[in-house]
Amino acid sequence: MKTYTPSKKILEKYADVLVNFGLNDGKGMKKGEVVRLVGNEACKSLYAAIYREIVRKGGHVIEDFRISDPKYSTAKTFFEEASKSQLQHFNEKYHKDMLDIINHAVFIISDEDPELLKNIDPAKIMMKNEASKPYMKWFFEKESRGEISRTVALYGTEASAKAVGLSIKEYWDQIIKACYLRDNNPVTKWKQTIKEIRKKAKQLDNLKIQKLHIRGEDVDLHITLPKKVKWRGGTGANVPSFEIFTSPDWRGTNGWINFNQPLYRYGNVINGIKLEFKDGLVIKSSATKNEKVLKEMIATKNANKLGEFSLTDARFSRITKPMGETLYDENIGGKYGNTHIALGMAYRDCYDGDPSKVSEKGWEKMGYNFSSVHTDMVSTTDRRVTATLTDGTEKVIYEKGQFTI
Repeated sequence: MKTYTPSKKILEKYADVLVNFGLNDGKGMKKGEVVRLVGNEACKSLYAAIYREIVRKGGHVIEDFRISDPKYSTAKTFFEEASKSQLQHFNEKYHKDMLDIINHAVFIISDEDPELLKNIDPAKIMMKNEASKPYMKWFFEKESRGEISRTVALYGTEASAKAVGLSIKEYWDQIIKACYLRDNNPVTKWKQTIKEIRKKAKQLDNLKIQKLHIRGEDVDLHITLPKKVKWRGGTGANVPSFEIFTSPDWRGTNGWINFNQPLYRYGNVINGIKLEFKDGLVIKSSATKNEKVLKEMIATKNANKLGEFSLTDARFSRITKPMGETLYDENIGGKYGNTHIALGMAYRDCYDGDPSKVSEKGWEKMGYNFSSVHTDMVSTTDRRVTATLTDGTEKVIYEKGQFTI
């Protein structure tokens, strides 16, 4: 039986969206710019379409094409065989030179085995992530200066579809709908969508929110926002993206929160996550499946602190089914939209000012967390979010899966 594959026309539209919308904060790549293109064998048809579109638009491609067959996975081989010194190795010159060269990066997610690393000691994965932390710092510094952009997209595989109980055709139908790939001009449609999302984010900014209280049957959580903060959405950094998010002052997080969606992370599936915070730190954590992976992640430096809070309005999102991939699940719509948080790294572009002029001490003083980890955890249950404004008044900003402002 022949498996489903998207048509050439769909792939060309997908490439168009990623190159001409996803990059450069929704404005697309410019002629003469350098794009690093990262993907694997499973997504070769989309990879080739993106390559063609970059070249067609006058760009230069730096290719990063990888093995995806689980039998020959270099990622798995590395974690099986690497010594401690190899896990901690970081080629500083290579990564610095790469960042000096490129203007943009396109990453294609395409898993042929979502649980590829399930038998790997999670401590090894965290050790490698910690070693790579300087690259993240350099990337975000360059991004804050407006000198680089990135976009991330999903290529559906049989294994990813099976993991969430969908056929490959159903799985791709979610991708096609979410990315407007049946529209005559999906780039134009995306620009219309982000205009509405940014309008909503601006309304949140204008409220001058000081604190948030998230309540529901599975959550009672208090979050504090920094004094100079803004809400973000529709940047093109993720395709698709319907969420509106901000980065909190991690020190003001108190309460508890549960998540009804699985977390697919580090080659593992983590179910039934529950977290409890006190004075900004995770003091209790549990999961019904792969709890060890969760706890190892939280034990990573600064991964026990909040880095992001996000809301997705069900009226914006075109994603209706769980996809087993954070890129989609953190943007899911459905009856109640979704609320999600991320442990670890905060987004410095949520600072209402020039991030490039803030020192590391300054970020610490404002409560913006920095970590090699940024792990999004999602719930699609009914939750009400009440904001306390700087003048002391309270206002419900989100309930029944929709913004109320």
